[in-house]
Amino acid sequence: MKHAHHEARLSLAAESATFRAFDTIIDTRSPAEFAEDHVPGAVSCPVLDNEERARVGTIYKQVSPFDAKKLGAALVAKNIARHLEELFIKKEKTWKPLVYCWRGGKRSGAMAHVLREVGWDAKTLEGGYKAYRRHVVESLAELPARFTFRVIHGVTGSGKSRLLRALGAAGAQILDLEDLAAHRGSVLGTLPKRPQPSQKMFESLLLEKLLAFDAQKEIYVEGESKKIGQLQIPEALIARMRASECLLVQADTATRVALLMDEYRHFFTDLPALNAQLDCLVALHGQERVGEWKALAAAGAWPELVARLLEDHYDAAYRRSAANNFPRLAEAPSLRIASADAAMFDAAARELAGRSAAANAEPLRDIPLKRAGL
Repeated sequence: MKHAHHEARLSLAAESATFRAFDTIIDTRSPAEFAEDHVPGAVSCPVLDNEERARVGTIYKQVSPFDAKKLGAALVAKNIARHLEELFIKKEKTWKPLVYCWRGGKRSGAMAHVLREVGWDAKTLEGGYKAYRRHVVESLAELPARFTFRVIHGVTGSGKSRLLRALGAAGAQILDLEDLAAHRGSVLGTLPKRPQPSQKMFESLLLEKLLAFDAQKEIYVEGESKKIGQLQIPEALIARMRASECLLVQADTATRVALLMDEYRHFFTDLPALNAQLDCLVALHGQERVGEWKALAAAGAWPELVARLLEDHYDAAYRRSAANNFPRLAEAPSLRIASADAAMFDAAARELAGRSAAANAEPLRDIPLKRAGL
């Protein structure tokens, strides 16, 4: 029996191949624990919900461990039965689930035991979420050094994010940090109906992306500061990005305004949210200037507001930070974007992706517009 129990526990492989070997990853922790962070792709099947976990903990401390265990066992049994009926009842005998909890102990053990008794080849993750979290931190400190990045730079509104997405569609490897962080990285970077994940969840998603890359091929990433909204880019990754070759995207003011008008459109119908974000700039620019911006917004003068923000705030901030943080920016080849049309970005992306994929590719140089079909 002891040997069989040992075989049902699985250590976390260095490259997370552990997770790919299973049909379903089951997180038996509470919904609150799951919301803060979980293995990407895992399903939440709590054996104790938030309130139940608190009740059992209170009884454990204030009454006795024995009484807490009696209540806990009843609640766990009830919840496992519900998950079995609602989520797993139609699974085939060949279904292979991996179950984890906080430390790989009683919560995941109880779930896995029931699943094995049914006849499924269920395993638990040795060390549970705690071991997984340690794996994430250690991997993010080591993995970035394996990759070759090309960092896309340019002043705000030059189309960096749009080019990055077009590169992904053209088959290039991209790391979209702003998408993972659910934030565009500026004072107006919040995304409608997409709150930022926790720092731990951001790192889990980031590791999942890095592990999927081919280290033999270049990865495009947008130049970022250390923080995207409230989230911190891991030190090893930002250091690797800052040491990498760059690509400078350039666009005239009219094109930049048009691109940002599209990105900021959700603020046009939510002036209180816009004003709240602009208030964050009072310490930097003063009440008078921020008041001028708010007046333009109140009047619906959106192109004028965007142009003012570019001139008064974004361009100065970019000049202060980019050259200092990315020393290879001075030698970067450039790509000039002449309009906000999607076809412009698609053509440039195809050109860049083709060069990245070519065997024995020459160093990237300025991209002539004619050759890019622009």
